[in-house]
Amino acid sequence: MRAVVLDREGALGVRDLPEPVVGTGEVKLRVLACGVCRTDLHIVDGELAPHRRPLVPGHQIVGTVVALGPPAAEGARLRLGDRVGVPWLGWSCGICAFCRHGQENLCPTARFTGYDIDGGFAEFAVADARYCFPIPSGYPDAQAAPLLCAGLIGYRALRFAGDAERLGIYGFGAAAHIVIQVARAQGRRVVAFTRPGDAAAQRFALDLGAEAALASDRPPDEPLDAALLFAPAGETVPAALRAVRPGGTVVCGGIHMSDIPSFPYEILWGERVLRSVANLTRQDGTDFLALAPTIPVRTEVTTFALGDTTAALDALRQGRIRGAAVVVP
Repeated sequence: MRAVVLDREGALGVRDLPEPVVGTGEVKLRVLACGVCRTDLHIVDGELAPHRRPLVPGHQIVGTVVALGPPAAEGARLRLGDRVGVPWLGWSCGICAFCRHGQENLCPTARFTGYDIDGGFAEFAVADARYCFPIPSGYPDAQAAPLLCAGLIGYRALRFAGDAERLGIYGFGAAAHIVIQVARAQGRRVVAFTRPGDAAAQRFALDLGAEAALASDRPPDEPLDAALLFAPAGETVPAALRAVRPGGTVVCGGIHMSDIPSFPYEILWGERVLRSVANLTRQDGTDFLALAPTIPVRTEVTTFALGDTTAALDALRQGRIRGAAVVVP
């Protein structure tokens, strides 16, 4: 099969590999589409410590089941020909205290798709059957792919914002363009914050229902009840803390962020809450993929061939993607 392989930091190329072999409790997928995520950039650029090399990145996989591994009971809910999605969290132990209490996203031995497990920038992939979600029928393959990380992480971050009525979103990329649709459907008011000078992203946010779109270094006209941070820039944390009211919440939605600059305690004081989102749970996947078609969430995507994966990552790095980038083998 053809696959995009990362051999070392920044060294990404297309290579012919043997097709993966399906193991116990796994399914083999013919990859139909795989979303491109900023986390992929962090892995390729070495901002996240390497877990294995060589590696096939990509963790927003939509694929068709072409083989089921033993025992049959593990894959009983999946059948040959099913179209499923595979998210970032690709395996958890099931026995630690976190797993037993519904916090499998914090499992200390968790494995992640496209990081510990070869991912979806390839013609075939293997995944744990427990971490495969049926894809709602109304979504074409490429449009479904961003739901599996941008959508799921955005949804989890929105849940941590509680019942916030006035919501700020910092960084208007793949996750933001999905979560704003959910937030607006829930009746929330949204203010988008983008990189200074990014007029295209600001127009996109306004098109999707934001009541205002500002540069991230500008304060909102009135305090926010909560803020969701998808930009991997540490300086957005104190900016968001200053923007939320006393008792408000700032949620950091990314897996990686540049260092947070020091800030005065007074902008945290007043019972403001600063918290992170770590990965996702299977319940998040079940809940969000049931919710998305009812809104309905529509993803805007730019597709790239497998051989153009590096170009897709470069476009994301340079902020040239409206919505989400998706690789289609």
